[in-house]
Amino acid sequence: MRKKILITGGAGYIGSSVSYLLLDKGFDVTIIDNLETGSKLLIPKKAKLEVCDIADKKKISNILKKNKFEGVLHFAGLIRVEESMQNPKKYYEYNYRKAKIFFDTCIKNGIKNFIFSSTAAVYGNPSSNKVSELQKLNPINPYAISKMKVENYLINLKIKKKIKFVILRYFNVAGADMKLRTGQISKNPTHLIKVICDVATNKRKKIIIYGNDYSTKDGTPERDFIHISDLSEIHFISLIHLLKNGLSQIFNCGYGNGYSVKKVINITSRVIKKKIPYKFGPRRIGDSKRVVADATKFKNFFRWKPKFNKLETIIKSSLRWEKKLDKLLKLKKNN
Repeated sequence: MRKKILITGGAGYIGSSVSYLLLDKGFDVTIIDNLETGSKLLIPKKAKLEVCDIADKKKISNILKKNKFEGVLHFAGLIRVEESMQNPKKYYEYNYRKAKIFFDTCIKNGIKNFIFSSTAAVYGNPSSNKVSELQKLNPINPYAISKMKVENYLINLKIKKKIKFVILRYFNVAGADMKLRTGQISKNPTHLIKVICDVATNKRKKIIIYGNDYSTKDGTPERDFIHISDLSEIHFISLIHLLKNGLSQIFNCGYGNGYSVKKVINITSRVIKKKIPYKFGPRRIGDSKRVVADATKFKNFFRWKPKFNKLETIIKSSLRWEKKLDKLLKLKKNN
């Protein structure tokens, strides 16, 4: 019998990609999404969609009672650092309080296995060149704080022997599904590579680099990028680990390669053989200087090797998706 998996936020970028992979691997997938930030365009046809809020105890309980889910992958939440600085209460509500209600509802209905979508932002401004899972957490914005609070809540639940979890701390997720079934959709994107692709496909005139006075090689912030398809495989491997009664774990999800904002722009310019126009703006409050993963724990634990860890591959898949997305949105508009 096909194992049933519940995915929150499956109409989003990462949730939809993982949904496709789990369906490919023979799981039955049910998606819960309130569609506030997600898009129906990204949801796999083979997945069952339940449109509701994760904090709706009655609806969630009904869904859980009707299905015997083997595990839950929790992606639902808000992800914009700048917005979190402007509206911290909203991020506390959506990312922490609602998640807490959701997890409690799941536990009451017998769910034991959880995978949580966390972030490298919980490390803040790490002093080390590469940050490992042992690094002390020091979040510097409300988005990161909300994620850390959920992590701590899950850890406390585990101590009480109520659950097992895998917490995955994402570095910068980019690229698109290699079959172009899903990718990033955002009206006002803040992800660097998505914004660069908007410029490359003439949807905006230029990119603004927020700060060129950081203590990095070229003065712009440095980030570690991971391809969405590799990240999705990490979720699949983590799920199998839990289903085989593996112990709770926390893993970084990155490659361990740092690229400055300016370098990413230059590489994209080289890929499209056209210069990406940019200008410098002031630093954004809440941004980190350099966040690069020490990603050895996951690789060693599962003897895993990434398949798409070249920045050019990430950028090319993003551009291909952007072109397809333009066609999809035109079709939607005309229908």
